[in-house]
Amino acid sequence: MADYSDVKISAELNGLFATTIVYSRFTACEGLIADLKSAIHKRRAEHSGLARSNIGGWHSDTKMREWGGDAAQFVADKALAMAKKVTSLDNGDATALDWSLYMWANILPKGGLNKTHLHPGQLWAAVFYVDPGDTADDAGGELILEDPRFPMTHMRLNSLRVMGADGVPQNGETRLRPNVGDLILFPAWLRHSVERYNGTRERISIAMNIDAKPQ
Repeated sequence: MADYSDVKISAELNGLFATTIVYSRFTACEGLIADLKSAIHKRRAEHSGLARSNIGGWHSDTKMREWGGDAAQFVADKALAMAKKVTSLDNGDATALDWSLYMWANILPKGGLNKTHLHPGQLWAAVFYVDPGDTADDAGGELILEDPRFPMTHMRLNSLRVMGADGVPQNGETRLRPNVGDLILFPAWLRHSVERYNGTRERISIAMNIDAKPQ
């Protein structure tokens, strides 16, 4: 048998095709939060809401930029600026695109959830947390982001995991427990959901669809 004991091999893990998730937090925002809560509660008192991915909760119409006042416009402006910052064009500045954003409010009571969904026809999705509700470990209500690649590995073997660039096995989903003032931006094609909420205080969030088209 041939002797190959002198052969040396080096290898490294590299992460390719990353999914961009932007996680930011507003601080010193008590006045902003109070104004958003006031606008959202007023709207709920006036409108029965829509049925979308929400189960057991209230989903406003998608015109919150019109009825949400300066507070809603402030959040929309910050989310839009964030999307522009992480979007690029091969042949020019992404800020020159024709950008659009619309937003709506969600209120989840105890037992409410948002089933798995995505946002077709959009570039980015974002969520801002006005009140994450109860934050105990068993309160639920986590935002769940699915890794779009993992159905393939699960089809082969349910327990199969692929090592990440950090040397840690990657899970098929990431669970985020939000805090008040958190703003999370992610690709609109990324499947996501909200775990069943078991807390007693209402969980209030604002969702946004952001798109960009050539002028």
